[in-house]
Amino acid sequence: MADTILVVDDEANIRDSLRGVLVDEGYEVLEADNGRAALAALDHTVPRLAIVDIWMPEMDGIELVQRMRQQVPRVPIVVISGHGTIETAVRAIRLGATDFLEKPFQLDALLQTVNRALADDAPGVGAGLPAPAAALAPPRRIPQRTIARSVVVNGQGLHSGVRTGLILQPLPPGSGIVFGSILSGESVPALVDHVDSTGYATTLARGGMVARTVEHLMAALHAFGVTNLLVKMQGEVPILDGSALELCALLEEGGIAEQADTVEELVIDRRYAVGGDGPGREGIAIEPADAFEVHYTLDYPPPIGRQELAFRLTDAAAFRREIAPARTFGFVKEIETLEEMGLANGGRLNNVILVGDEGVVNAPLRFPDEFVRHKILDVIGDFYLLGRPVRGRVVARMTGHSDNAALLRVLRQRFGLPALG
Repeated sequence: MADTILVVDDEANIRDSLRGVLVDEGYEVLEADNGRAALAALDHTVPRLAIVDIWMPEMDGIELVQRMRQQVPRVPIVVISGHGTIETAVRAIRLGATDFLEKPFQLDALLQTVNRALADDAPGVGAGLPAPAAALAPPRRIPQRTIARSVVVNGQGLHSGVRTGLILQPLPPGSGIVFGSILSGESVPALVDHVDSTGYATTLARGGMVARTVEHLMAALHAFGVTNLLVKMQGEVPILDGSALELCALLEEGGIAEQADTVEELVIDRRYAVGGDGPGREGIAIEPADAFEVHYTLDYPPPIGRQELAFRLTDAAAFRREIAPARTFGFVKEIETLEEMGLANGGRLNNVILVGDEGVVNAPLRFPDEFVRHKILDVIGDFYLLGRPVRGRVVARMTGHSDNAALLRVLRQRFGLPALG
């Protein structure tokens, strides 16, 4: 007998489209045009999977998910929405939804989501729930680290164009990474809770303290396992040569000091995704793995073209060799737009790869695929804003800082990480 999928949507054309696709795949489809009709149907039939629209009259999808979790707790639920926001996705998942899909969705994205939800519902795993903890290696307790002595570096802000610098100072165990103002003494913890802006760079803010373009430094700290550090600065982290190579050298100059306390890594228990989830679509996801990995696909028109790379963060040496030297890049045709936005005022031919219609203006490149390596650098930096090491594989295509932050917020909500600072 074919598996039954319940489709709940107040739009008849959406139900018709979903029914056509799912029937062609061999599923039986049970339909309801509102939440009350869906609950009534569940009194007679328990489906293998439910697809629920968020925006419906009388009883919306959020309330329906709550009611279904009480009535049929083991049925996985995929929520769909034409007006999706990350807040909606987070709320639905916290209430027990298995996955989130934004309209309009492509056929392959829908089927991948359905197949993934049903795979999670395999016997012995539990319908729509994460795999039992026994299926994953337990979280490791990793020694906390700081630097052995204070170090200083000067440079220029990429976007502000202002001369700036950094003073890195040791902090005791349990302090976390903190950005502090040289002038005012105000500070902001390096946590996703305080991400203020993600346009062309990651900016942290709290009160009057603003720390711009933190991702390269955060990537170096992630790679070296530094968990406690005071970063004194003013306004923006200097761009230096556009990569994280000089920041790695700065940490090596300060020396890494292992501390007595430990921090528990965050173990990804199942797949979490934001954005498009099918081939050729922009999106980012993280799934279980035995280390922190990033698989990134970049696909620009010529002269860059398609670049794809997987990197496993095994140690600082691998990061320093394979990822840290990759520089940020920009396009000649975007310079005027960036200037109008007040950005890239500090961009120079020695700190940004500049790409024109015919190719790289300031060749040579450090790697043939330097563009995708720099994207991985940004992901490694942004993911350290969870405040602890992560064990999981990030898979991303054509995403940026805003997508990274959106997925981090999903993880923070899912794992109940405290809003520190």
